[in-house]
Amino acid sequence: MPCFFLLAGLFALMAACQAPESPSTPSTVRVALCQTEVDPDPEVNFPRIEQALAEARKQGAELAVFPETCLFGWVNPLAHQHADPIPGPTTDRLASLARKYQMMLAVGLAERSGNKLFDSAVLLDSDGSLLLHHRKVNILTHLMDPPYAPGSGASQSVAETRFGRIGMLICADTFQEDLVGDMAANQPDLLLVPYGWAAPEQDWPQHGQNLHAWVSHTAKAVQAPVVGVDSTGTLRFGPWTGYPLGGQSVVCDAAGRKLGVLADRKPEVRVFSIDL
Repeated sequence: MPCFFLLAGLFALMAACQAPESPSTPSTVRVALCQTEVDPDPEVNFPRIEQALAEARKQGAELAVFPETCLFGWVNPLAHQHADPIPGPTTDRLASLARKYQMMLAVGLAERSGNKLFDSAVLLDSDGSLLLHHRKVNILTHLMDPPYAPGSGASQSVAETRFGRIGMLICADTFQEDLVGDMAANQPDLLLVPYGWAAPEQDWPQHGQNLHAWVSHTAKAVQAPVVGVDSTGTLRFGPWTGYPLGGQSVVCDAAGRKLGVLADRKPEVRVFSIDL
C-alpha cells in the first residue's frame, strides 16, 4: 500500500512539472502575390481585391500581398480629399475581407491624416485586427503636388505574428540603405514590399529586371525572404502619366534567389510556399 501512494505521488509530481506545449511557429507560409490592375477609383478596385482573395484562397494562401496604393493608385491627387485615415472605413472594409477569406492581408493604401497624405501599408490578421502600419519614407516629391508626406522611419515597421516576425517597406524605401539597415536590425522572418514599379512603355519588359534586382538585394541585406508585389495598368496623373505599371511581381529567398516571377503587365494571382 505505501508503494501505491508513493507511485501515485510520483506521477502527480511529473504531471505538475510538465510545461504546457506552446504552439510552434510554422516553418513555411503560403503567400499569395496579388498582382492587380489598379484604377483611380476605389470602388473599381475593391472588387478586384476580393476577386484576387477568392483566387488566393482556392490556391491555399495563408497571407495575401497587394501592391502600393492599390485603391486610389499611385500619385493620385484625389486621395488628398477622399482617402481615409488608418484605422478607418477603408481598413474596416479590408478587415471584413480578411475575416471572410480567413487570410492575413498586406495592402498598400493612401492614408489621409489631418492635412497630410501618406503612402502607407497595413498588415491585417485573419481576424481583421491591425498588426502593422508603415508609412513610406522615400517619397518622390516631384510626381504629385502637393506630394505625399514622408513617414518617420522603419525601426517600428515589424510585427510579431503567428508566422514569425513580418516587416513592411514600400517600393523606393528599399533604395535607402539606412531604411533597409533599420529593417535588418529588426531581424524579420519575412519582408513584404508593395511596389508601384512604373516606366515608359519602351522600357518594358526589361524594366522588370531592375525590380527583381532590388528585391534580391533587399533580401540579402535583411537576410530574410522578400515578397515584392507590383500592380498593372497605367499611371493616370502627374509627369509620368501613361507610364505602364509592369507587374512582374517577384519573391526571393533570404539568399536573394528568385523563387518566382509573375506575368509582365497582366494581372495575376499566384501562391508560393516560402521557407521562413
